Amino acid sequence: MGKQILVIDDKSELLHLMRRVLEDEDYQVSILQDGRDAFTQVKTQLPDLLILDLKLGDVSGQDILKQLKQDPVTVEIPVIVYTAAVLEAEEVTTLVNSDPTSYGSVRVVQKPFELEDLLTLVENLLSKSIR
Repeated sequence: MGKQILVIDDKSELLHLMRRVLEDEDYQVSILQDGRDAFTQVKTQLPDLLILDLKLGDVSGQDILKQLKQDPVTVEIPVIVYTAAVLEAEEVTTLVNSDPTSYGSVRVVQKPFELEDLLTLVENLLSKSIR
């Protein structure tokens, strides 16, 4: 059975595209279209990897990331965060660099990105995952 990946984005087209691409690589993929229940979902599901949009309509992806990295149950889950907002990407990169112990398994990706690059990043993070 493939590794479990949870993708959270408020855009259904992107969610379904990512699901298709990741499932083609034999990953088990769950999707969540809003961020309200994201923390609870991650804590319940404990995916091997989380792919998270920082610009969710209802909540901040950055807030979800901080919550996950402050909780002992979810701190080890690798996370790929992505955004089209340059300032937000820089802000999260600064956060990641400021606390490598908690955020060492977080990667920031700027949109637009190539799906091949995302797949390579997914593979690299999952191969390093201690979970």
